Amino acid sequence: MSQKKNITFDDIAKYTNFSKTTISRYFNNPDSLTLKNQEIIAKALEDLNYKENKVARILANGKTEFIGIIIPTLHNHYHSEMLNQILLTYKQFGYKFLVFIGNGEEETERQYIKELLAYKIEGLINLSFTISSKELADLQIPVVTIEREDKYVCSVNTDNYMGGIQATSLLAKHNCDILIHINTHTSPDIPSYGRIKGFLDICKEKQLNHRIIYKVLGDSYELMQKNLGEILNELEIEYAGLRKGIFISNDTHANVLLNLLIKKYGKLPDDYFIVGFDNSPISREAVIPISTVGQQIDKIAFEAVSLLVEQMNEQKKRKPIPLKEPIHKVITPLLIRRETTEH
Repeated sequence: MSQKKNITFDDIAKYTNFSKTTISRYFNNPDSLTLKNQEIIAKALEDLNYKENKVARILANGKTEFIGIIIPTLHNHYHSEMLNQILLTYKQFGYKFLVFIGNGEEETERQYIKELLAYKIEGLINLSFTISSKELADLQIPVVTIEREDKYVCSVNTDNYMGGIQATSLLAKHNCDILIHINTHTSPDIPSYGRIKGFLDICKEKQLNHRIIYKVLGDSYELMQKNLGEILNELEIEYAGLRKGIFISNDTHANVLLNLLIKKYGKLPDDYFIVGFDNSPISREAVIPISTVGQQIDKIAFEAVSLLVEQMNEQKKRKPIPLKEPIHKVITPLLIRRETTEH
């Protein structure tokens, strides 16, 4: 069988009676052409069954259609589901992704960014806390962050304060003797600090007996199990016989705590009520489905990529208009009641 001829810019130019320069502008700077001429060329591509040579296009205009992602860990089910949802946006936007897993070390993550820039990424989505937004803003490419400090770059975050209020209010309805929030020390400039503030504000408003336990729980299941086991032993001694409402910072940790209780008692004891945060898959897949504050992860991922694509498209114009200030989108959380608060 004879091979089909690859359609070239010269072929398209002859078919449309445009110059090769005009055809090149269609691919590399379409805004420079009238809408009518864009439609003529688009119709020609369809008629000629043109198959784009991606490599040639990258060499010609330096645009790779790659987006870089730095994500802190995949041990947390929220991050793995967020990455999954970001990757699924390829269908809508057509961008591919280069992913690095952060390790919390500034120099290593700077090397990751250097590597991504060497691959000519057109934009960056960053969920890692390690490098400041000021430094990210100096990269000269569009940047969108998710759930981290974001003063100098665009971001998409959950309304964490509302989520903290929702979780705490749900536990308060169960007439718990003590409400407990388990979290790590969090700076007020981090969006998730809103979970702590929401918890405290409701407890103070309703004059509820409460406590916050700050502890770094670790990035592996073994460390989480060890550290949460220590917290559970303390709660068992200090609040024996009391109804304990526990709002824990994410669903991964909530699931580990639930497993420890089931391992000890064979069930979720009547004096424990648990609410997580995220609505990552583990919350509904747990042996006892976990009540949680849903972050609408799919919507956050879509909005983050959409916001990044808007900026990347602006940069491709002949006279791009830079943002006067970063855009910060906030997504409303949804309280999801499941069996850990319904017994």
